[in-house]
Amino acid sequence: MKSSNSRPSRILQNPFILELNLTTAQKIQIGVMSLTVFPVRLLLFASSMMLAWVFALIGLWSRSETVVEPKTLWIRIIDLCFQMSTRAMWFFCGFHWVKVKGQRADPSEASILVMAPHSAFFDAITVSTTLCSFVTKESAKSVPIWKSIIQYLRPVYVFRADQDSRKRTVEEIKHRATSREPWPQLIIYPEGTCSNRAGLILFKAGAFIPGLPVQPAVLRYANKLDTISWTWHAPGLPTLVWLSMCQLHNSFELEYLPVYTPSQEEKENPSLFANNVRKLMAKALDVPLIDLSFDDRHVIMSNGPLGICNFSCLLEFNQLVSRLGLKTGSNASVLKEKATKARKLQGQLLSVEDFAQILGLPVSDILRQLHTMFDQEDGHIDYRHYVIALSTVCQTAETKENLKLAFQMYQNEEDGSVTEKDLATILEIMLGVENIELGGLFQSLQEDTGRITYDQLCQFVDQHPDFAENYIRFKNHSSTFSSGRAKINGNDQKKRD
Repeated sequence: MKSSNSRPSRILQNPFILELNLTTAQKIQIGVMSLTVFPVRLLLFASSMMLAWVFALIGLWSRSETVVEPKTLWIRIIDLCFQMSTRAMWFFCGFHWVKVKGQRADPSEASILVMAPHSAFFDAITVSTTLCSFVTKESAKSVPIWKSIIQYLRPVYVFRADQDSRKRTVEEIKHRATSREPWPQLIIYPEGTCSNRAGLILFKAGAFIPGLPVQPAVLRYANKLDTISWTWHAPGLPTLVWLSMCQLHNSFELEYLPVYTPSQEEKENPSLFANNVRKLMAKALDVPLIDLSFDDRHVIMSNGPLGICNFSCLLEFNQLVSRLGLKTGSNASVLKEKATKARKLQGQLLSVEDFAQILGLPVSDILRQLHTMFDQEDGHIDYRHYVIALSTVCQTAETKENLKLAFQMYQNEEDGSVTEKDLATILEIMLGVENIELGGLFQSLQEDTGRITYDQLCQFVDQHPDFAENYIRFKNHSSTFSSGRAKINGNDQKKRD
C-alpha cells in the first residue's frame, strides 16, 4: 500500500496520550494535600455543584425550552447566581482566578466562538464565565445533576456514531448562527475531541459551514505538571480531578483573538475556512499543526506485536474510507462478508470502475485516490489488499482477528497455509510498511516449507513479543523494525495500552 500524496505528513507527535512522571517532591506534595486540602476542596466543589444544580432547575422551570425570549430581570438574577456557583466549583478545583486577554465580540459580530485546544473537563470554565451555549455529546444527558446544569445553557447535542445526528447538529448550528432570536453565543471546540495540547489537530467543519464570521479563542494551562489533559490514553477523570485539586494553584488563561471574517472562497469551502482559522490559532499558541483527527485516534494508538508500525499510509487510508462512508457499519460480520467476497475473486485485479461497482459507489476523485493506494502500477488492484487495510483501521485492537481474516482470503484450502510472499503482503498492509522479507521467521520454524498456517504464526508471535523488531527485515536493507518502528513523542508504541 502506498500514499496517494493527498494527505500532509505533519504527524510528529501523538496528541492522544498523557503520561504522568511524578518527581519525588510532587509525590510528597500530592500525598500531603490528599490528606489535608483535597477533602476540603472536594466537599466545597460538590456543594457548589449542588448549588449550581438548584439554580439551573429554577431557571429551567422559569423559562420556555422551545422559545428563546429576551431575558427578564428574574432570569438575569438566576444567571448571576448560577454563574457565581459554577465559578466557585472551579475555584475549589484550584483555579483561583481566570486570566482573560482580548475582548469577546458582541453576538452581532460573531455568533460562534471557536475555542481550542480542547483538552480537559476544566475547559468548561469558559462556559461558566461566558454563559454561552456549546456543542456536547448526547451521552451528557444521562449524567445525574450535571445534565440539568448543561441543559440550562441550551446546548446542542450530537451523537457522533449517528451520521444523521451529526447532520442535525450542523443544521442546528446554522439555525442558531443565522436566527434573529436572542440565542446566546455558541462555543464550539472544532477539534471534536480532547488532546494533550502538543499541537492543534484537524478541525471539523461544523462551526464553519454557515460561512459566517467566527471569533477564535485559545486556551492555555501553564502548570509545569499536566494534571489537566483528559485524552484517550491518560489517567481517568476522577484521577485528574484529584491530582488537580492537589496542586496549590492551577493556571488558566483564555485569550480572545480578533473576529475572523471568511472570504468568498472560504464560505464556499468550509474545510479551507477551518484550516485557515486553525493556522491562526496555532500561531497564537505557538504550537505545531498536527494532521490527525478524532477519527484517527484508534489508528495511532495501535499497539502490540502486530500493531501498526508506520501510520502515514493507514492514516490516509482511514481518512479516505471515512469520507466515502465505508467505515460506517464495518463490524466483524461485515468485514467477514467482504473477506468472503475477496476470496471468491481469487486475486482478480480490479480497475477503478470495477472497484467502484463492488463498493456500490460512483467513481469520484476520492475513490480514485483510494484505488491509487493499492495500484499495482498497471491501473488495477487486488481487492484483498483493500479488505486487509479496512479491517486494520476498523479493528485496531483486534490484530489477531485481522490476521485471521487475511489468512482466510489467501490460505490453501487443504491445510490453511499461506506462502511467504502472501504473508509478506498481509503484514506490509497491516503494519503500514513496504518491502519486507520474512526469511528470518521461516528459518526459525521447525519445518521451513515456505508456507505457514494462522495457528503457527499466532503461536510464534505469542512466544516472541518482539516479533516485528526481531523477525521482520526490509528487503535490500539491513535495518529491522527496531529502528523503523514508529515512535511518537519519544514514547515507543509498546508503552501504550
